[in-house]
Amino acid sequence: MQSTAQQAEAIAFETDVPPRLDRLPWSRWHLRMATALGVTFLLDGLEGGVGGSLSGALQSVTTLHLTDAQLGIASSGYLGGTVLGALLFGYLADVYGRKSLFFWTLAVYVCATAATALSWNLATFTLCRVLTGAGIGGEYTAITSAIDELIPARVRGTANLVIGSTFWVGVILGSLVAVGFLSDSMFGLRLGWRFAMLSGVPIAIVVLFMRRFIPESPRWLLTHGRVEEATAIVEGIEQSVHAQFGSLAPVPHAITLQRDVRSTLSKVGLLLNRKNRPRALLCLGLTMAQSFFYNSVFFSSTLVLLRFYGVSAAHAGVLFLPIAFTNFVGPVLLSRLFDSVGRRVMISLNFCLTGVVFAVSSVLFVQGHLSTVAQVAFWAASFFFAASAAGSAYLTTSELFPQPIRASAIAIFYAAGTLLGGVLGPAVFGMLLNRGERAPIFYGFMASALIMLLAGVAQAIWGVAAERKPLEEIA
Repeated sequence: MQSTAQQAEAIAFETDVPPRLDRLPWSRWHLRMATALGVTFLLDGLEGGVGGSLSGALQSVTTLHLTDAQLGIASSGYLGGTVLGALLFGYLADVYGRKSLFFWTLAVYVCATAATALSWNLATFTLCRVLTGAGIGGEYTAITSAIDELIPARVRGTANLVIGSTFWVGVILGSLVAVGFLSDSMFGLRLGWRFAMLSGVPIAIVVLFMRRFIPESPRWLLTHGRVEEATAIVEGIEQSVHAQFGSLAPVPHAITLQRDVRSTLSKVGLLLNRKNRPRALLCLGLTMAQSFFYNSVFFSSTLVLLRFYGVSAAHAGVLFLPIAFTNFVGPVLLSRLFDSVGRRVMISLNFCLTGVVFAVSSVLFVQGHLSTVAQVAFWAASFFFAASAAGSAYLTTSELFPQPIRASAIAIFYAAGTLLGGVLGPAVFGMLLNRGERAPIFYGFMASALIMLLAGVAQAIWGVAAERKPLEEIA
């Protein structure tokens, strides 16, 4: 039984709002909602594609004339901005709601990325990249929690993985836009990089308008005592879905929820209590493993192609396209299995298959048995599975923690994974690449593969069968 103090901190009430949301079929309303919110992932990929493609151009005397070290400072600024934005806006999304935050985070992104195109030196460029990253990081936390709280339980895994895969559409789009704008037939180096930086602004402005019609999360409203507002929003969603399908499943029985009246900051501390500690460690392990793998391999892959396969700098970007393509296709093709076969099996399988395929390619690499095409093909196969592993890591965090701290939990694990992958991974591989030999890189590759395998085993042992279950039941 609860103590008197615990009872004072929780107010029990009955509601049928979550079951009504979960019983709905996937509809045009859900597609519009997912498009308006999920564009965050595409914009993040667009920033990555544009940023990577502009590295050479920004070193020109006709642009900002940045050095390699200065480009690294700007990249670190963007990374730091995403971490700070995730932590700040994630906390605020739990306090003030999803709707207000996913408007302001996108507004920050629009203003900051537009200002980046007007920057005139390293200081202004880096500051704008920090603010752009803050907008994107904040988007991840507010958007991921909002999507999971609005999508029906039986398709939550499928929708999350497909939406997350659009990051790679953005990467490809950003690379193509940057190359096009930098060409002499368009704007050239002097102006082309500025127009490339503006490429995400039109998309974001359209999405800002679309988001005006996305309601607040009814689940967030419930936990803040605004039951009538939550019920009204669900009724509006039901009307939209009913207009498409003509009839809906009967309204389920009400469930009992508890409204925790403690401050959000004190609730965040629950992440590490005895009950939640195993889940927290699992989420931390999955997030860090995929982040280390992605950042390490992507940091080193181009340099490996240049140094050991004799690929020219001009062709290295082209060889990256099949890897980006499999990163997109993998989650799209495998996503349904996460809701049918189940989370525990599929998440574990994707982490382990990534590790196995990458380990095999690493052995063949150190032995010198791979051609350029074969090396790229192995990497593409690895990322076919790794993309679903990465998406499922954030899905796991979103599902395993209760609604009052969901956005904060996503922010904390996103920040931890980003810092590890963005700082430790490239730093380690940078030292290995300086050796100029295959063997040190092989050891780094095998470490990355082993980390993914260990994460897969941890998921198989401690993972939660969250497929097709309401969030309230899981958390």
